[in-house]
Amino acid sequence: MSNSHPSNVLEHLLPDASDLPGLGPQRRPGAWPLARVNQRAADCVRGTALLSATKELIRGTLLLWHDHLDAAHAIAQAVEDADGSLLHAIMHRREPDYWNSKYWFRRVGKHPCYPAIAANASALLKPEHPKLASRLISNGVWDPFAFVDACEKAASTGTAGTEVCILQEIQRLEFESFLAHLSSSSKP
Repeated sequence: MSNSHPSNVLEHLLPDASDLPGLGPQRRPGAWPLARVNQRAADCVRGTALLSATKELIRGTLLLWHDHLDAAHAIAQAVEDADGSLLHAIMHRREPDYWNSKYWFRRVGKHPCYPAIAANASALLKPEHPKLASRLISNGVWDPFAFVDACEKAASTGTAGTEVCILQEIQRLEFESFLAHLSSSSKP
């Protein structure tokens, strides 16, 4: 994939959405081994003009997608900006360390990928899940704290089935929106 344009990076990073990561730390059978994740991430960003920190965040996001929470955490800790804080927050939500996740979401502030998450989650939820949509998206604005609460509630009540699947779909939208933001970033 050398000489790829950053906007083409996204389509090569996340595998088939039929095997979504869980909301918690569990490792699923379809998750890639660490070496494969690292190789795919390197292949996808090779030849791009992305900053090295952005390339690392893309790798960290892919690591988190494939349930390598510790490796993703190490990357998130090394990048001290809103993007690093967002990866950090998502990782702690999955850990699960909900309070710490909210701490990192506070450090994120209003992230540039939130409008895309709000729009995509709204389209997913409104037809059949209007109550959840209204909790997570207020006046078109994504509420990452409400999403942490929804994930925590699902974990604490042992919720299964449709609700967990919907939350996993929203988490997929979050990953995709974040990767789209990273792959198109052009910071000086």
